[in-house]
Amino acid sequence: MKRIHLVCNAHLDPVWLWEWPEGAGEALSTFRSAADFCERRKNFVFCHNEAILYQWIEDFEPDLFKRIQGLVAAGRWNILGGWFVQPDCNMPGGESLVRQILLGKRYFREKFAVDVKTAANLDPFGHARGLVQILAKSGYHSYLFCRPDADFLTLPNDEFVWVGYDGSEVLAARAKAHYNSQGGKARAKVEDWMRSRPDREVSLLLWGIGDHGGGASEKDLDDLDGLIASTPDVEIFHSTAEAYFEELGPRRNALPRFAEGLNPWAVGCYTTMARVKQGHRRLENELFSAEKMASIASFQGLMKYPDRDLAEALRDLAFSEFHDILPGSSIGPGEEGAVRLLDHGLEICSRVKAKAFFALAAGEKPAEEGEIPILVYNPHPFRIRSLIACEFEDHEPNFGGGYLLPRISHQGRPLPSQPEKELSNLSLEWRKKIVFSAELEPGRMNRFCCRMEKIGQKPRPSIAEEGGIIRFKTDDLDVLINTTTGFLDRFKIGGCDFLAANAFKPLVIGDNADPWGMSVRRFRDVAGEFTLMDPAAAAAFAGVSKASLPPVRVVEDGEVRTVVEALFGYGHSFLALRYLLPKAGTEIEVELRVHWNEKDKMLKLSLPTRFEQGRCLGQAAYGIEPLPDNGDEAVSQKWAAVVSPDDEVALTIINDGVYGSDFANGELRVSLLRSPAHSADPAGDRPLSYQDRHIPRIDQGERLFHFWINGGRSGERLSAIDRESLAKNEVPYALAYFPPGTGKKARPGVVLSDPVVQLPALKKAEDGNDLIIRLFEPTGIERTTELDMPFLRAKTQVKLKGFEIKTLRYLRKTKEFRDVDLLENET
Repeated sequence: MKRIHLVCNAHLDPVWLWEWPEGAGEALSTFRSAADFCERRKNFVFCHNEAILYQWIEDFEPDLFKRIQGLVAAGRWNILGGWFVQPDCNMPGGESLVRQILLGKRYFREKFAVDVKTAANLDPFGHARGLVQILAKSGYHSYLFCRPDADFLTLPNDEFVWVGYDGSEVLAARAKAHYNSQGGKARAKVEDWMRSRPDREVSLLLWGIGDHGGGASEKDLDDLDGLIASTPDVEIFHSTAEAYFEELGPRRNALPRFAEGLNPWAVGCYTTMARVKQGHRRLENELFSAEKMASIASFQGLMKYPDRDLAEALRDLAFSEFHDILPGSSIGPGEEGAVRLLDHGLEICSRVKAKAFFALAAGEKPAEEGEIPILVYNPHPFRIRSLIACEFEDHEPNFGGGYLLPRISHQGRPLPSQPEKELSNLSLEWRKKIVFSAELEPGRMNRFCCRMEKIGQKPRPSIAEEGGIIRFKTDDLDVLINTTTGFLDRFKIGGCDFLAANAFKPLVIGDNADPWGMSVRRFRDVAGEFTLMDPAAAAAFAGVSKASLPPVRVVEDGEVRTVVEALFGYGHSFLALRYLLPKAGTEIEVELRVHWNEKDKMLKLSLPTRFEQGRCLGQAAYGIEPLPDNGDEAVSQKWAAVVSPDDEVALTIINDGVYGSDFANGELRVSLLRSPAHSADPAGDRPLSYQDRHIPRIDQGERLFHFWINGGRSGERLSAIDRESLAKNEVPYALAYFPPGTGKKARPGVVLSDPVVQLPALKKAEDGNDLIIRLFEPTGIERTTELDMPFLRAKTQVKLKGFEIKTLRYLRKTKEFRDVDLLENET
């Protein structure tokens, strides 16, 4: 007999309009109604997920919460999915997705004594392949989703075995009829399903009123009871997603296997609402680096571990990843609320990191006479060769004339350094910014000595324009900047030219008011491009008092780097682009400060490579994803790479908070900004927004972006890029600080012996006082590394498969390492 599992859910987007009390009120009324139906109708089961909603019920209606607890215990109410929220499943880093599950599963286990086995993300707009391993190592056997539908993603079957980067597997099913039903039409949805699939033996069908609340209704339940009674040849019954997958399980070996991500849909969401995306990335970075610093300090007795502070910041991060917040599809107050939420988490992390830094620095010896100590804490388990920028103030302003030149040394050895324009604009010479080249030892405080030297005047740049070109050439690097266009015409490393002319051109793309980009796959219609300002416009935009300013100039030059600035305009928008070119090494930095005031347009940054037949790769959650080469918009995280057709060389691009891009004919276009209307949902032939008034647009105003570009042998680049991108995002903590010398000397934190393996997480265990260490192999190649923790005088050998996430628990009492899953349970 054919069987249909009816799964009733109320799709409650708690932050769709993101004045969160509205979401809480929606949850209260819907859950109240659902509890009434579950108590009165003995064959009915209500299903819902998202721990945050249950927490609101617990806080605001404790009696209702107790009723729900009783219904869950009686099997009349089902916890669906078991995550903190239904997050975006492409842009959060792999570790963020782990924490979504950790928060949700621990809550439901504590409050309802359930261990959810079927994960469900019904509304998110796509699903990274790295989720498979995360799910499998969090106790899930199955995954239910709705998007992308068949128009955007062809699957071998709607039920399949989803295979992760490391070979992990879960059963997966796409709910083809989507997650809701119109009020009073649940029976019609079931009848339509049966007519269109007469040969289907076992089905799951989601139903429930409304896109944002409602769930069951008296009429729908009566109608479904009538259908069940009048259809004896089909067993139709109220059920759960877990029951469906239990029935599907024995057919697992007959199902097709699918070893890709589940994308794309709503590709505009990879870019919309840039300040939320950048704030989210920054909070990810700050939280995970704060955990590392606090763990290393507290586990050697230098401070108390800030459990409550870090837990609060984690909740802020997890909430911000909701699938209508991080993708940028909320209304204006939702955007403001998201920024407020992220800033709250960032402030917490700032205080935690400062406390940990001062604890780790307290045992450093006091400064010598005339010394300004610059302390740099590297939280990573590997050495970092980098340019360090640090600002400080001398004891008093320079009243005596001349120029005070800061000099940097390490253990008595001078290091290449240069002064640059500080962030302040004091009329006196007082505050200083020093940039220097250094190698930071892993997992420890690195100390540098700064001393001031009086010279006649500030050194002037030695590089200048000549014949319309600024040429920058070192033993490693050959760069040409065209001063008639402002673009980079050559980026040559070791004789290989990686970029074609006009690189870093800002392109303006035709777009519309839909923040999701629901009906498109790509953004390729070039409507215009930014061009150099004339000298008068450049002077006005720069805010200088003189009448003209060359739009392309060298603004900094010294032992460490040369900085070239170019000023551009388009329509109502302006852009300051800076090339930061190193005197040693091959990595260049590009900074864009954009003043964006266009409507229904998109801004992309063009990087035309020399590899027209090359392929493009991008970092994904705990993996690497091949990106399309036909111009379709794609999503990636901290880095992307263009690999030459022969796989010999690769160009890599690291970012600090962008996710969208497209690639075609060797050209990578990185998506920076869109300017749609808030929550403009395309429906039929109606206009996307009102046409009789001013409609505010997203991402109007000033935004700042950083990129780091490098090239080299593809094997070397792709092995190094994951650690490089982590160090650019979780930035070592640099501060000019005079230590007291009265504390205990801090021992180094974590050191890994191999050149590739990552340390995504170092934190106190959720239960007890043990330490959790999470490692990840990011290249797909099996490796062994020695995990050395001098701060605990412990070490062990760890073997990882390609793309494997491995979690260890260090037992403080017995000084043992134990393998645990992502929920910190022993395996």
